[in-house]
Amino acid sequence: MSVTDRIEEIIEPTINDLGFEVVRVHLSGGHNPKLQVMAEPLGEQEMTVDDCASISRAVSALLDVEDPITEAYTLEVSSPGLDRPLVRLQHFERFAGYEARIEMAVAVDGQKRFRGRLSGVDGDNVLMNVDGDEMAFPISDIHRAKLMMTDELLAQAEGRN
Repeated sequence: MSVTDRIEEIIEPTINDLGFEVVRVHLSGGHNPKLQVMAEPLGEQEMTVDDCASISRAVSALLDVEDPITEAYTLEVSSPGLDRPLVRLQHFERFAGYEARIEMAVAVDGQKRFRGRLSGVDGDNVLMNVDGDEMAFPISDIHRAKLMMTDELLAQAEGRN
């Protein structure tokens, strides 16, 4: 189990209890590591700075006890934003119909980067319409994915406010 998987395992129940879902846990940097925790409300409400502060305090307390990162690090808690990363199958399903970019760890037909409209999921595969062709990408082979900032996405976000 990776350090980030272990951290997610430690913090996820508490973040859920606070009314949020973990979107992504990312650890970067060598000598000055940064732990990024992305979370979003379980409901339709907006994420606030106070929400981030509450999550940060809870995560700090948990990680101080469990100590999965041995050296000093910086904790950053944020919301995913509009051009959010897509990490779990449920993210790809939730944002079906929107444009996204997928970067594969393993080449598909000699290509690693794809852009298209998400079509949902089928089993452990992410479905995407790329230039008129329906393609299936195994979630385990996706290195990175995110929504693309489009007028449609902006309109949807403005409709929530």
